[in-house]
Amino acid sequence: MTRGKLRIYLGAAPGVGKTYAMLSEAHRRVERGTDCVVAFVEHHDRPRTEVMLHGLEQLPRKRLQYRGASFTEMDVDAVLARQPKVALVDELAHTNIPGSRNTKRWQDVEELLAAGIDVISTVNIQHLESLGDVVESITAIRQKETVPDEVVRRADQIELVDMSPEALRRRMAHGNIYKPDKVDAALSNYFRPGNLTALRELALLWVADRVDAYLKQYRSEHRVSKIWGSRERIVVGLTGGPEGRTLIRRATRLAEKGAGGEVLAVYIARSDGLTSASPKELALQRTLVENLGGTFHHVVGDDIPAALLAFARGVNATQIVLGVSRRKSWQYAFGPGVGATIARDSGPDLDVHLITHDAVGKGRGLPIARGARLGRARIIWGWLAGVGGPALLTLLLTHVDANLGLTNDMLLFLTLTVAAALLGGLLPALASAAFGSMLLNWYFTPPVHRITIADPKNILALVIFVAVAASVASVVDLAARRTHQAARLRAESEILSFLAGNVLRGETSLEAVLERVRETFAMQSATLLERENETAPWTVAGSVGPGASSERPEDADVDVPAGHHMTLALSGRVLPAEDRRVLAAFAAQAAVVVDRQRLQQEADQAKLLAEGNRMRTALLAAVSHDLRTPLAGIKASVTSLLANDVAWSKEDQAELLTGIEEGCDRLDHLVGNLLDMSRLQTGTLAPVIREVDVDEVVPMALAGVPEDTVELDIPETLPMVVVDKGLLERVVANVVENAVKYSPGRGPVLVSGSALGDRVEIRIVDRGPGVPDEAKERIFEPFQRYGDAPRGNGVGLGLAVARGFAEAMGGTLHAEDTPSGGLTMVLSVPAAGRTPQKAPDATV
Repeated sequence: MTRGKLRIYLGAAPGVGKTYAMLSEAHRRVERGTDCVVAFVEHHDRPRTEVMLHGLEQLPRKRLQYRGASFTEMDVDAVLARQPKVALVDELAHTNIPGSRNTKRWQDVEELLAAGIDVISTVNIQHLESLGDVVESITAIRQKETVPDEVVRRADQIELVDMSPEALRRRMAHGNIYKPDKVDAALSNYFRPGNLTALRELALLWVADRVDAYLKQYRSEHRVSKIWGSRERIVVGLTGGPEGRTLIRRATRLAEKGAGGEVLAVYIARSDGLTSASPKELALQRTLVENLGGTFHHVVGDDIPAALLAFARGVNATQIVLGVSRRKSWQYAFGPGVGATIARDSGPDLDVHLITHDAVGKGRGLPIARGARLGRARIIWGWLAGVGGPALLTLLLTHVDANLGLTNDMLLFLTLTVAAALLGGLLPALASAAFGSMLLNWYFTPPVHRITIADPKNILALVIFVAVAASVASVVDLAARRTHQAARLRAESEILSFLAGNVLRGETSLEAVLERVRETFAMQSATLLERENETAPWTVAGSVGPGASSERPEDADVDVPAGHHMTLALSGRVLPAEDRRVLAAFAAQAAVVVDRQRLQQEADQAKLLAEGNRMRTALLAAVSHDLRTPLAGIKASVTSLLANDVAWSKEDQAELLTGIEEGCDRLDHLVGNLLDMSRLQTGTLAPVIREVDVDEVVPMALAGVPEDTVELDIPETLPMVVVDKGLLERVVANVVENAVKYSPGRGPVLVSGSALGDRVEIRIVDRGPGVPDEAKERIFEPFQRYGDAPRGNGVGLGLAVARGFAEAMGGTLHAEDTPSGGLTMVLSVPAAGRTPQKAPDATV
């Protein structure tokens, strides 16, 4: 039986129109005469979606009982019995009610496909299993209903139903997705513009990758070698030379001219591992291309032009960017060069750009790792094999009547030359070749015991022997040195990579760097010394290991400058010269660590001083104005009461006393906020954390505002929260008082509560003038007022104290726009023993 085909409508969020698009496709197929039925579609009381079901055959659902409630699921048996051509199955990631035929709906779909039924389904990007962690980091909600990526990737067609975040929020605000009583909460939580934008980007990138994979598969199956310029892919050929950074930047500018341009930097290394490229320069170029949004690739190939062209065609590149050769003019006698060869062989479908740069025609001049040492013992053994070996062989051959012939004698001497090259390098091998040729001429070439040679053929044989011996010795010596250099450079690269990673992360302390130096170079101790100037005495900035108390570089076995007036001193043994390059990198890292620590300390001190100065300035301004205003009122009332020339009635006396009481209350409130801010600034606040009920604390916090100015909506089913009861009351009180003050006569302030994952959110919603985005964080700073708030009503500490108290309890406080106008303060605190909450119904 032929397997059915699966078509999926993929969306970025609930409400984009996946189900509507699926039903529209069903109507088109029915009009063409296709047998199409609705196996399961949930319209969620959305009128426009419900209307689209009219005119389509709907199969009955299967009713199941679970925990005393009745639920409906898709009846797989009914669909299989009906055997339609096309079945519509909504919500592919849905989890079936226990007792159903399968656990997940996508498993039901697999059965229908296996029975030869075509299926059209829907799913949101957040339900893909591989994106669960990413979606949770964006929305703070863990998706429980997921579908394996492979199920979606196997679909014969995937169609993206796209909608901008602004259009989706308008659709939500008009009540086309959720009921009106859920609109404000949805717009303020899951349907925030940032969430929707991030989810939309995930969906677009996922579909783009799927399209790219399908294109590669198609090209591979149909053996398409010709490049298709579906989008600009620019390959940059790197040599490890200084021109690489210029080429990368030029390629990036070329890619930016077209939509979706992509830059791929590639370095071709020979298979023998021998290269003159600078590892440091390659690392810089790799960082540059990755910072510019491209990718770096390391490819092995002996034929560089062929390898680069094969890579470009393999990734379906449209352009190649190369630098003009750095070879000198006379070097072109050996060949046209890589750039000319690639331009000649690229063909009409691949453009090649040759970019000029400062190093054109100046020769390669790239650093090559030199100075690889074979060790004193190996060199001695090499000289013994190269000089003593031929002498002993001559003695043996002249005293033993073997009569091997000149050819075999030469092979024996050549063996000693190769052994000398393996043991001692090039010089012992060349000495062995020269000494062996002399011995062969004197003892084994007629006439013997004479320098002259009778047979011209023997002259040619000796010349060939010397040439072969020198060539073999050179190759063997080069291979031995390259092997030693490769091993050493690999070790150095690992060490430098470790240092580079630590520099980027800023994780390593000075003691850790010094300990790494001591272990890497097998030293007894490592000390970083510093002094203020050239004549000042040295002081110890840090040290590790026993006996690390050298106070002068002269007392150490090795010392390396580590920056301005700093030196890294090591004790234990004398290091060879080639080790100083890596040691210098460690010294520079140690100096960077010290400088970073000191800069951080200075920055922290400067921040504290600046904050203290700002606080003092603001406090003086508050005392000079805001505190004097209620004092002036109290003083005036007291003076009036004490006046003997005026007879105050009881009503007047009561009014003056009321004014005194209100002034004292205002002073008490202002001084209390000042003391609270002082406790927060000095770190003396110690919350008493325990589990409390939100519906018990919030009503107590509203005692300071008139009853008709606040509307309370705190469900009794909210989980308990883990907070300091007194601090939570103060936070809510300050925020509510602020909301009432800034929205007079615009309706009551709404105080609502809801559970979101492992947090509980208390939202204080006002219908006032609101606050621009750029001022939303500034209103939480001490001594800040926004807009035309009247002086004398406070010193601008209410919200600052509220946020400080919230953070002291492990919570957060931030401001959002009220969807219908105004400002919403969101207080989020930890819930007691909660598990992450299920996401809102992600269906269309």
